[in-house]
Amino acid sequence: MTPPVTNRLIGGLPARDHARALEHCESVDLVFGTILCEPGQPFRYVYFPLTGFISLVATVSGHKPLEMGLIGNEGMLGATLALGVRNSPQRGVVQGSGTALRMTVAHLRAELRDSAALRRTLDRYLYVLMAQLSQTAACTRFHAIEARLARWLLMTHDRAHGDHFGLTHDFLADMLGVRRSAVTIAAGALQRRKLISYSRGRIVILDRKGLEAASCECYRAVVDDYSNIFGNGAPVQ
Repeated sequence: MTPPVTNRLIGGLPARDHARALEHCESVDLVFGTILCEPGQPFRYVYFPLTGFISLVATVSGHKPLEMGLIGNEGMLGATLALGVRNSPQRGVVQGSGTALRMTVAHLRAELRDSAALRRTLDRYLYVLMAQLSQTAACTRFHAIEARLARWLLMTHDRAHGDHFGLTHDFLADMLGVRRSAVTIAAGALQRRKLISYSRGRIVILDRKGLEAASCECYRAVVDDYSNIFGNGAPVQ
C-alpha cells in the first residue's frame, strides 16, 4: 500500500509540535486555477500542500503573469509571514489540483510564538524559497526555452505524485513567459526524443533521466538547495 502523502515541513517537526500544528489545520481541496492570494494583499490563510501544488506568479501591468516558483508538499504558501510581513509578495494560484492543509494567519502566528522548531523550519524554508526565486529569474533570462520547459516539467513531476498531468500550451506559455508557438516547438522536440508524450493538454513523463539531462542546471541547483538545508527531503532538527 502506498503511504499517504504528508507535508514535509509539518511532517519533520518534533512529535509535540507536529501534533499541535495539525490541531490548527483543516484539510481543503485545491482546485486548478483558484487564486489563493494576490500581491500586496494580506494573507487570510497559509497552505501546506499535500497532493496539490501552487504557483508563485509575478504580475506586471500590460504583460501576462510569469511563474517564479512552485510549491508542493515540500513547502508552504505564506512563509513570509514568519518575517512579520502580512501581505503577499506574489500571486499564489493553484497549478495542480489536490489537497492541502490550511491554517489561519492567527494560528500560524501563535504557533511561531510557541514553537521554536516551527520557526527554525520556516526560516530554513524561506532561504530555499528565495534561492528558487532567484534561480528562476536567472533561468528565464539566460536559458533556452526547451531546457526551461524540461526544468519546469521536472518541477511539476516532483509535485504531481504521478507521471501524467494536464497542462495546455496556453498555460505553459504563460508560465514560461513565451509565445504559444515557442512552447509547441519545445514540447515537440522533447516528444520526438521520447522524453514526454503530449496530447490534448495531457503530458506523460516517459523518460525522467532523459528529461533531467535535457534540463538546464537550474533544476538540480534548486533540488540541491533543498537537500542541503533539509536533508533527505525532511526538515533537519
